[in-house]
Amino acid sequence: MTAGAPDRWSEAYDLALRRLMIERGERAYWRGRLADSALATATAAAALHLADGHAHAESVGQALAWLSETRNDDGGWGDTPASPSNPSCTALVLAAQRLAGRPADRAGQAYLASTGGMDAIAGRYGADRTFSVPILTQAALAGMVDWADVPALPFELAALPRWTFRLGPMPVVSYALPALIAIGLVRHARRPSASPLVRRLRAAVTGRVLRRLAAIQPASGGFLEATPLTGFVAMSLIASGRGDHPVTERAIAFLIQAQRADGAWPIDENLSIWNTTMAVAALDGGEGATRDWLIARQRRTAHPYTGAAPGGWGWSHLPGSVPDVDDTAGALVALAVLPPSDQAVQAALAGARWLVGLQNRDGGFPTFCRGWGKLDFDRSAPDLTAHALQALHRWRSAAGGALKRAIDRAVRNGLRYLARTQGPEGSWLALWFGSQRTAGHTNPVFGTARVAGALAAMGEVRHPSALAAKNYLLRTAGATGGWGADRKAKPTIEETAVAVDALMRLGLAAGDAPVAGGLNWMTRRILAGGLREPSPIGLYFARLWYHERLYPISLAVAALRRALGPPTML
Repeated sequence: MTAGAPDRWSEAYDLALRRLMIERGERAYWRGRLADSALATATAAAALHLADGHAHAESVGQALAWLSETRNDDGGWGDTPASPSNPSCTALVLAAQRLAGRPADRAGQAYLASTGGMDAIAGRYGADRTFSVPILTQAALAGMVDWADVPALPFELAALPRWTFRLGPMPVVSYALPALIAIGLVRHARRPSASPLVRRLRAAVTGRVLRRLAAIQPASGGFLEATPLTGFVAMSLIASGRGDHPVTERAIAFLIQAQRADGAWPIDENLSIWNTTMAVAALDGGEGATRDWLIARQRRTAHPYTGAAPGGWGWSHLPGSVPDVDDTAGALVALAVLPPSDQAVQAALAGARWLVGLQNRDGGFPTFCRGWGKLDFDRSAPDLTAHALQALHRWRSAAGGALKRAIDRAVRNGLRYLARTQGPEGSWLALWFGSQRTAGHTNPVFGTARVAGALAAMGEVRHPSALAAKNYLLRTAGATGGWGADRKAKPTIEETAVAVDALMRLGLAAGDAPVAGGLNWMTRRILAGGLREPSPIGLYFARLWYHERLYPISLAVAALRRALGPPTML
């Protein structure tokens, strides 16, 4: 270990800790800030123009100006200003410009043509039409493609009871029901089916599916609090002749209030619950006010959007957030280290019952809904599974007989699932985190570190899967000491922090060469201002990239606190 390294680590820790507490401010929680998104901005601008181009001219103009300023050198746009161009985002920007009557964007058109044009977009997503059909819909509204090129979505399925959704091959993932309905309606209006029977069926169920759409729209007007999804729904309803429908009006109101001062939109309003549980885990503690805020965010009734039972947590305190496995697990882990209370125990045990009820038959845990499993974002995932097992393990001793037995079964089955899904080199892939710097956009370092850290927190440091993961992480450290998404990728604070934190959990000391190398690399980056440069490692719905301002801060605090072992500062 380099002489004086612990002092430098302490300096970096103090800086990161101050930043973390400044981010919280006087609140009991951490709101964070998601990246500006070209994709979200393009969909919102298109929807506002279609709603009323004159009334929203200023907002649309600001959005298009921001898009012009953030174009990449190759003529295209990426999901964030720090992202490489991609055809999906570029196509949506071109469509928004065209709808608003802007001159042809030759640089953007040239980039899109170089990637295969509109014909290549559907192929990027395979059988999952969650995102390809909305992109093609916005393009069709702008006259960039014919409606015959937009696949019809069977929106009539939304008239069926929710339990039937898992039985058939739904063309979209579980969270995309609003898009299935609204985009299905506009495709039906603009190019009806050639089958008279299908046309009559769809006409007959239109009223019913619109009522379902209204029932699952949150009070904020934003579906999932997400700008892209809400924008796609709004523009589709408008283009199907329903511009004055209450769902449309609430969606447009949501988009108006969500625009930022610079003219852009983020992909989602915030990740306040996720950010708060990450910060509490990093600090290994917190205040009673944070505990009470977190308990108050637990879902007390069945959720109208996914039908989720009471007991779970979503990613945000806003009404469009939906209970999910990762955020519920994070809440349970946080409650275990926050000041104890009877209410915390009751909330945690309700959350544990909720988690047990979502485990799939393969032993893994999905994001929202048990048993869908047809498309990537509905299948079991190793990082979600490990997080859920860690949370259940933390509360096992407080559980009664029946719940304790259910937890034991869940842990046994979950460990088997993790062993089956571990790669031959010892890695796991994360569902909600990736890398723009790897060929397949996967992030095996982040996924492996998350799973291995959870196994270590459960006392499974000698588990064969944990040992294989430790060896994988040791092999993937970069030449400069930091970690990227894999051995060849450029290191980041986020990936280095989770890697060294996992290795210390698995038994390595801070002074051991691999860990010390990572801590030294991370310290240099932090002291050079790296905490102000979050990396777009986050993968949102439909594989949209984002970065979150709090990620490098919270993850650095967690790793450096473990290395230094200081008392938590609040």
